[in-house]
Amino acid sequence: MTKRLAIALLLFILPTFAHAYVLHVVLDDMIHPISEEYVGRALERAAAQKADAVLIEMRTPGGLETSMRGIIEKIIKSPVPVIIWVGPSGARAASAGFFILESADLAAMAPGTNTGASHPVTISGEKMDEILKAKMRNDAAAFMRTIAQRRGRNVKAAESAVNEAKSFTEDEALAQKLIDVIAADLPSLLRWADGRTVKRFNGSHNVLHLANKPLVKYEMTIKQRVLSWILDPNVAFILLALGAMAIWAEFNHPGAILPGVVGLIALLLAIAAFNLLPTRYAAFLLIIAAFVLFALEAKFTSYGVLGGGGIICMIFGALLLVDGPIPEMRVRLLTAIVVSVPLGVIAVFLMTLAIRAHKQRVATGSEGMIGEIGVARTLLGPEGKVFVHGELWNATSAKPVAEGARVRVRDVDGLKVVVEPVD
Repeated sequence: MTKRLAIALLLFILPTFAHAYVLHVVLDDMIHPISEEYVGRALERAAAQKADAVLIEMRTPGGLETSMRGIIEKIIKSPVPVIIWVGPSGARAASAGFFILESADLAAMAPGTNTGASHPVTISGEKMDEILKAKMRNDAAAFMRTIAQRRGRNVKAAESAVNEAKSFTEDEALAQKLIDVIAADLPSLLRWADGRTVKRFNGSHNVLHLANKPLVKYEMTIKQRVLSWILDPNVAFILLALGAMAIWAEFNHPGAILPGVVGLIALLLAIAAFNLLPTRYAAFLLIIAAFVLFALEAKFTSYGVLGGGGIICMIFGALLLVDGPIPEMRVRLLTAIVVSVPLGVIAVFLMTLAIRAHKQRVATGSEGMIGEIGVARTLLGPEGKVFVHGELWNATSAKPVAEGARVRVRDVDGLKVVVEPVD
């Protein structure tokens, strides 16, 4: 009886302590679908375990608007208060990161950080008409206004980051009421937040009890880490190029197996990344054209013109491949050049070897006999024997051939060769 009572008491006490912690989330990347999934699952776990708060440590150059809106929606709906800290010193929360910072119940920045510059930009820097530009700006500004107003922050200053692409240091952000506090580290932030009342997005009020509460870090899964890594457009392009090159090598040297396996894995990873990134699929035509030009360079003597054209196609294909809203979400010129030039040289070299191998006459087996010169050991009229390729063969000839005359093998019919006299 005593044992059962102890177990029941333990089961009653454990849930009381289970939620006595602050969930720590580190958002140190571009804002993309994996970032949204990571934050969303962290908030779900915090809600399920009734954590006291979720603390998001953020440093990001920005990212995709759709993923940004998804993260903000999850923060707004979270039953657990969300604190966002831009840090440590030297970090930034630019573009989409500024929207996410403003959506927090408590917004904080470390000394030596900055935020803002949330003016909507065109994909890949393309020009667009003034009406479309105004629509994008007004949509982003309206979204910012509703967030800042609901959170009780400076609407005018927040909107200026969208309309005028303004950026703010931590001191400027605090002075203009865009953030709530400047905190050098997480412990000092939690001490400052303890006992404060926060107004939730739905208008309700929560008092934070964070003193002496453990900070439990929420890690990305292996899948999320891998996908987050390959969602870097530069990594995705390298995987695409290596995969295509490996498959190319397998087709030119059938039976190697390893290049085919490696190429298939690399291509599948690249496809997974481009499926989540804002990809311009027309750019793949340039990359395909590059490989066609590499093949033509190996087949025809163009003195590097076709190969050079293929490299140029590959570079432009890489640069146009991902329509990122920020420079960090596009393939860099250096990456495009460093990958395209060696890949072009290797592709032309492998194709040249393959073409030369196909042009060489077969020197083994029955096919290797055709064209060989031998000597008639008997009179061929039309049948007899010839000595060819170091062996004595039964032979037949359409024309009579004298003993000792030279003959050429025209065909091989089982164990008999068909010959003709050599003039």
